[in-house]
Amino acid sequence: MGPADKHCEPRQGEIATEKARDENDLIIVQEKIDGSNVGVAKVNGEILPLNRAGHLAVTSPHENHQIFAAWIAKPPQQQRFKALLKERERICGEWLLQAHGTIYKLPHEPFVAFDLMTEDKHLPFEEAKQRIISHDITYVNTIHVGHPISVEKALKLLGRGAHGAQEEVEGAIWRVERLFESKENKALRKYRHDFMVKFVKADKLDGKYMPKETGKAAIWNEYLGERIAHPE
Repeated sequence: MGPADKHCEPRQGEIATEKARDENDLIIVQEKIDGSNVGVAKVNGEILPLNRAGHLAVTSPHENHQIFAAWIAKPPQQQRFKALLKERERICGEWLLQAHGTIYKLPHEPFVAFDLMTEDKHLPFEEAKQRIISHDITYVNTIHVGHPISVEKALKLLGRGAHGAQEEVEGAIWRVERLFESKENKALRKYRHDFMVKFVKADKLDGKYMPKETGKAAIWNEYLGERIAHPE
């Protein structure tokens, strides 16, 4: 563990990987992808590209974020994200254009989504996934949906992942949802986000390909689709 790493609560780890509380728990396991955490929000009808802290990507000092902001500003992206997002919603994902700790040869465009949110509330996994893919936006590789699954089994299912990693993927994310009844309509039952935990391999080196670590120029991942202007 590095200085910024934390343990999850033991009971949360148990629910995700060993024993659910009851039949109302749903465990979703997804590939942990290694890029820059970004988002796109709709505010007053405007599509806004954001960095992880929630600031406008265009104000970031990092070239990678500037390229992301310019990509989102293009008409095709404006159309897709306007059609997807409701007012005050945001889509969260990884921008994989620049190599951080993993080099990718992407079989898709560099943005990979993993969440749809309204303020601090996560939309349920299935609803978010279906809305995202229906607008031709890449959704994160999901390797398991159902009962708790151990780290060992999840990593075996994960293998080299589905996003073109040219080395071992860094780990996986466990999303835990709970099935709740509507107070107004007892017949209406819906999953809600409860918590997330993650596993990262012990030998993973954060940002090992970043210029501040290598002293060299940035590495830009290969990808399919529309070419995005960036340094060669």
